[in-house]
Amino acid sequence: MALSKEEKEKIIAEYMERFSKSQALILADYRGMTVANLTRLRTQLRESGNSFMVVKNTLARIALERIGRSVPSDALAGPVAMGLCYKDIAAVSKTFAAMANETKLLPLKGAILGSRLVDAAQAQALSDMPPRETLVAQVVGAVQSPLTNLVGVLAGPLQGFINVLQARADKLGAATAS
Repeated sequence: MALSKEEKEKIIAEYMERFSKSQALILADYRGMTVANLTRLRTQLRESGNSFMVVKNTLARIALERIGRSVPSDALAGPVAMGLCYKDIAAVSKTFAAMANETKLLPLKGAILGSRLVDAAQAQALSDMPPRETLVAQVVGAVQSPLTNLVGVLAGPLQGFINVLQARADKLGAATAS
């Protein structure tokens, strides 16, 4: 059944809204997936704060163009499912990879990271990234370590001066007590 022009515009508007809120879009071919597997994939992505949707290629292409994102011409061919990354790009890619390993289906077609296109191999590499929390902790650790060392270096002479004053006060206190 053909969609009317108004229905198509509604779908494009919905795509535009969802795509613009997403940090990245992971594209995959969902051929052969059962409804149960697709439902489980949707649920897992929703639980991690992300989303999953099957798109109409032409309407998705129009929506991507309207919001100024790159349009992957070869990836938007055939049946396309998208993982929309609202919180953690690695979580979406890992969920897709886990489902692909389990079902031997759901090959990645590529991804759109911000406005940059990446191919299937690079999209697959995203699943090897640590979770967002781990990356943030690594960055904080890298920033904190030199600062801790700097505080130690700056505090050293001051601590030495305080120790000398304390020793002198102890000596004078012992001399007055005798």
